[in-house]
Amino acid sequence: MPKPLIGLTTYLDRARWGVWDMPAALLPETYPRLVQAAGGIAAMLPPDAPATAAEAVARLDGLVVAGGADVDPARYGAERDPRTGPAAAERDSWELALIDAALATGTPLLGVCRGMQLLNVALGGTLVQHLDGHTGGVGVFAAHTVKPVPGTRYASLVPEAVTVPTYHHQAVDRLGSGLTASAHAEDGTVEAVELPGMRWALGVQWHPEMDADLRVVEGLVAAASDG
Repeated sequence: MPKPLIGLTTYLDRARWGVWDMPAALLPETYPRLVQAAGGIAAMLPPDAPATAAEAVARLDGLVVAGGADVDPARYGAERDPRTGPAAAERDSWELALIDAALATGTPLLGVCRGMQLLNVALGGTLVQHLDGHTGGVGVFAAHTVKPVPGTRYASLVPEAVTVPTYHHQAVDRLGSGLTASAHAEDGTVEAVELPGMRWALGVQWHPEMDADLRVVEGLVAAASDG
């Protein structure tokens, strides 16, 4: 059986490598390595015209919406908190279009950190623009326990409480239409969401690409292999 092709969204930022210093489409290598370790083929999806999202998703077996910048509060009808980071307008537009296309076609979808928040916003939900205690400082991952909600898809993949790598200062507030919370941190923060009845649509607030636990991404790859 061919390995499933999993699309991974990317940053669009300035970067340095070798003798070069220029704008780049980039992603920490831990993301494609995670997909590869779980049995998939990784394909990077830099920001593009939203009108092409459906065509892109049609060529994929699964989609990962990666972490990154804060979602523009205008996307969920909120005033900008001073602690909210600069908007990444191209990523917001492109990734929301990819999410819409994946949901419309039943393409297996995993949202990571920002990706989970975008999934929530795509379905009409809102975000908490700042909370403390979920990073280890600037550029440093924290770790905390996440407890699954029994009976959810996430709990079927990871039935026990686990310690996860985390780096976020925003989180889900009001759940989007049809979403259910499938894991929580000890402080009550929603740490995973999913769409019951969908072929496979899950968001996690932590960073599985920074962990050795492959179960969530193996779930995505298995669902993508069934198509």
